Amino acid sequence: MNNRAVILIVDDEITNIEIMNAVLEDTYEICFATSGEQAIEVARTVLPDLILLDVMMPGIDGYDVCERIKSERLLADVPVIFTTGLTDQDAEVRGLSLGAIDYITKPIQPVVLRARVANHIELKRLRDQLAQMAVTDALTGLSNRRHLEETIKTEVTALAETKDWLSVILLDIDFFKSFNDTYGHPEGDRCLIMVASALTRAMHRSDNTVARYGGEEFACILPGTNFEAAMKMAQNIKNQVQALNIPHSGSSISPFLTISMGVASAMAAHGMTSSDWINHADQQLYLSKAGGRDMISGAVFTPEN
Repeated sequence: MNNRAVILIVDDEITNIEIMNAVLEDTYEICFATSGEQAIEVARTVLPDLILLDVMMPGIDGYDVCERIKSERLLADVPVIFTTGLTDQDAEVRGLSLGAIDYITKPIQPVVLRARVANHIELKRLRDQLAQMAVTDALTGLSNRRHLEETIKTEVTALAETKDWLSVILLDIDFFKSFNDTYGHPEGDRCLIMVASALTRAMHRSDNTVARYGGEEFACILPGTNFEAAMKMAQNIKNQVQALNIPHSGSSISPFLTISMGVASAMAAHGMTSSDWINHADQQLYLSKAGGRDMISGAVFTPEN
């Protein structure tokens, strides 16, 4: 697998692109653009790890390109280094105020270019790691509650445009306190990890998200999935967990570990929030627990109910 960082070089002079490419191509994947408009299009397509951006270009200049890149959610965190023949301080201040992280003056000095790029790529890698840790559950490796809610919010916005379905499943391990009391917390942690793996195996699509909602509670986000398909997914999850055959002598309903589940489905619409799905799924989960556990309950809801 090729894990090399991707650098987008933007310059209207092909010679400058060739010089920078020669310096960097042995270490990084290089793509390029020769205009501001093309730079934005390429950036959206490849999502580079760093952009080397010429300031003075015909049409949209580097300042405008930087400002537009920083305004887009998927590109806002991509570091931008301006490459320019300008040496006045005002030009540098303007670029930094728009979100650029560094300046490299022309003519390009290979040693300087290589060192600046390496430093900023490493800083981005560390920032990405910290950002990933902030949205990941340390025990299971699944998304955490914060990421779950942000993902639902993002999906609602996108799905509302096409009036498509979104379904959320909440599930709870039955009698998990008794499990910990009987087998100990290390075994309890191992149980959570096994259940997390079972949930991941049950997912059929790459855009499905599995999260640890808290404690022994998990959640699944299923964009573009109607109620009938979500209920089938819930049954698949139940089967996957059942197939683990985890002994649970502290359960009053089964000698093996079981789960209770709540499914909430709705057509996404503008103005709806992540709480709409979470609250309705939680209501259905409550019904499963009240009904004897080891059950799946679900419902379709609208913003009014």
